[in-house]
Amino acid sequence: MEELNNKPLKILVLDGGGSKGVYTLGVLKELELKLGIPLYQHFNLIFGTSTGSIIASLIALGMAVPEIEKLYFDLIPKIMSGNSSSERSKNLKKEADTIFENKKFDEFKIDIGIVSLNYDTQRPLIFKSNIKQAHAMVHSFEPGFGKTISEAIQCSSAAYPIFDMVNIDLVNKESITNVNVIDGGFIANDPTLFAMIDAHKAFGKEVQDIRVISIGVGHFVEKPLGGMYRFLHKVNMIKFVERVFAANTNTNVLVAKLLFPNLKMVRISDAFTEPEYGTNMLEKDLDKLKKLNALGRNSFAKHEKEIEDILKQ
Repeated sequence: MEELNNKPLKILVLDGGGSKGVYTLGVLKELELKLGIPLYQHFNLIFGTSTGSIIASLIALGMAVPEIEKLYFDLIPKIMSGNSSSERSKNLKKEADTIFENKKFDEFKIDIGIVSLNYDTQRPLIFKSNIKQAHAMVHSFEPGFGKTISEAIQCSSAAYPIFDMVNIDLVNKESITNVNVIDGGFIANDPTLFAMIDAHKAFGKEVQDIRVISIGVGHFVEKPLGGMYRFLHKVNMIKFVERVFAANTNTNVLVAKLLFPNLKMVRISDAFTEPEYGTNMLEKDLDKLKKLNALGRNSFAKHEKEIEDILKQ
């Protein structure tokens, strides 16, 4: 990470939301075009949850948004075509292992936080890249708990019971084996608060020296029933998980505003009430995904003045 000295700490925060991450990519595509440089060259720290952790990881490795976007349109149908949690998890593992290979956290070009939840202890489990981000047990810190990037994003994206839990061994911190981990959306679907903790405690920045661009996955009407969603218990489970994530996001956004009223932050996650945009986190229809992506680009235009103000400071 570049030496910050008296420079503002620039943070990018990306929400979870499954397939709806294509909306996030629509916003990011316009942001990268406006900056005129790859996003990792502008931001100092990036936090992501679930689908946001996948996008964040690719950005932090130096990939341009159009490349990520192309990858996502290929990736989502492959992962979401599974008809069970086991199938979807296997698909995610296969694709993540192919994309990230055996890369570990020391290969990131900027600092990162990938958010998941330790199901056994009900405590946050955040995979981090920089020893400065360790707020305890610094002597035993290992980037990403020694895990690969692929393993970390599988943990962050394990939206149980839509996906399977992930069982891992931790190299440091609790130093225990057989840890059950689930999607970070259950603890911080919008991980802005965790990013702010690192900004203050790890990098010694006060609120006035922090700039945050926080991007959600949009808010859409629930997708009409049909196809694999005809089974009521399955439909209700998808709705339940999505509403838990939405409630979690709304709470974190509100708390962040209350705790940091003077924080220079732009939050982008607009609502779209038109039935034609009805969707859910398992969306795999390419035409619908392209529509959501276009809505993300429209949201950038809506918030462009706010973004310009943040970029100037």
